Amino acid sequence: MSVYPLEHATASATLRRRLTAVEEVGKFIHAKPLGAAGAAVILAMLIVAFLARALAPYDPYTGDYELQFARPSLDHWLGTDEFGRDVLSRIMYGARIALFVGFTASVAGCSLGALLGVLSAYWGGRVDLLLERVMDILLSFPQLILALAIASILGPAVQNVVIAIAIPIVPRVARVVRAAAMSVKENVYVEAVRALGASRPRVVLQHIVPNVFAPYLIMLTAQLGSAILAEASLSYLGLGTAEPTPSWGLMLSGSAASYAEKAPWIAIFPGIAISLGVFGFNLFGDSLRDALDPKLRRG
Repeated sequence: MSVYPLEHATASATLRRRLTAVEEVGKFIHAKPLGAAGAAVILAMLIVAFLARALAPYDPYTGDYELQFARPSLDHWLGTDEFGRDVLSRIMYGARIALFVGFTASVAGCSLGALLGVLSAYWGGRVDLLLERVMDILLSFPQLILALAIASILGPAVQNVVIAIAIPIVPRVARVVRAAAMSVKENVYVEAVRALGASRPRVVLQHIVPNVFAPYLIMLTAQLGSAILAEASLSYLGLGTAEPTPSWGLMLSGSAASYAEKAPWIAIFPGIAISLGVFGFNLFGDSLRDALDPKLRRG
C-alpha cells in the first residue's frame, strides 16, 4: 500500500490549520509593517486617552498665570499656554475628545450608510431610486463643507459635532456597500434561499450583511482619520468643543496663532498630535484594505 496518499492528507491538514490570534498578528506585522506602525500609533492614542487621568502630570483645566508661556522644560515637557496650563496634559486629555468623536461619528455614519446601501441594493425599484437620489444630493457637497454647514446650524457642542461629521460619511459608505450587496444579491445561493421561502429580513441578515462586512470595515477604518481631522477643523473654527475643554483643534485656534512667534509650542505640539493620529489611522486603514480585499492580496 502506498504511503503517498497519507502524506498528502497530512500535508493538506497542515496547510488547512487555522492560525492563532498571535500568529495572525505576527503575520500582519511581517506583511504590513506600515500598517503595524499605524496600529501602534492608534494603540498609543487609546492608552493615553483611557489613562489620561493617571498619565497627565497636571490638571488640564487649572492654569497658573505666573507660568504663562513657559518654555518646554523638565517641569513642563511641552511648555504651557497663555493661561499657564500644561500643554502635554491638555494634549493627553484632548485624545479623549478626538477618539470619542472619531469613533462615534465613523461608526454611526458607516453603519447607517451600510444599512441604506443594503436596503437600496436588495429592495431595488423605487426604494433604490429614492435613496440614490438622496445620496447624490449629499455627495454633491464636499465632506468638510457639509459638516461645517450642519455644525453651524446645530451649534457648538460635542454631540452636534458627531452628527455633523457622521452625516457626510453616510452616502460614501452607502455607495460602496450598495455595490457589494448588489453583487452578492445575484449569487446563486441567495436565489436558492429565496426560492426555499426565506423571508427578506432573513436573507438580508444571514446572507447579504455578512458578505458586505469587509467593505464596511474598510470604509470604517478609512473614515476614522478623516473624522478626527474634521473634529479638529470644526473646533478650530469655533464650531466644536468650547473652552476650557481640551481639544486638539481648539488648542490650535485663537491665541495659538497670535503667539506663534512668542510661544510656537502652543500650536506645534497639538498639530503634531493631529497629524500622528490621522496618519496612524490612514496607514492602518490602507493595510487592512489590502489584507481584506482578495484582489489586492499577494500570492
